[in-house]
Amino acid sequence: MRVRTWLFLGFVVVPIIEILLLSWVGSRIGIWPTIGLVVVSAFFGSWLVSRQGRATWIQLRADASQGVVPTVPIVNGAMILVAGALLLTPGFLTDAVGLALLVPSVRDALRVWGTARLSSRWIVIR
Repeated sequence: MRVRTWLFLGFVVVPIIEILLLSWVGSRIGIWPTIGLVVVSAFFGSWLVSRQGRATWIQLRADASQGVVPTVPIVNGAMILVAGALLLTPGFLTDAVGLALLVPSVRDALRVWGTARLSSRWIVIR
């Protein structure tokens, strides 16, 4: 997909979906429980991001000190950073994607998929 398409999805479609989800959940459980869920997910997500970010940083430093190119920790760190941004963004869709990015097996699958996709275009160091 083109960058323009991704930008359109990110800035127009995702907020519309988030508004619809927030209003639907708010109509089901009430406004204050909905706001509470959003706040709790932000706190829980920031705690998870902090823990996994620290662990990834330690892995990156260990790989670099052993002379190994730290490609996996760099990619994991980037995905954890994106997960943190998504978890701090109010909404249920972004929280679900952010939490999914904090699951190591999901990150591994995305890394493998991305490596396979990019290796046909560029030289990828594994």
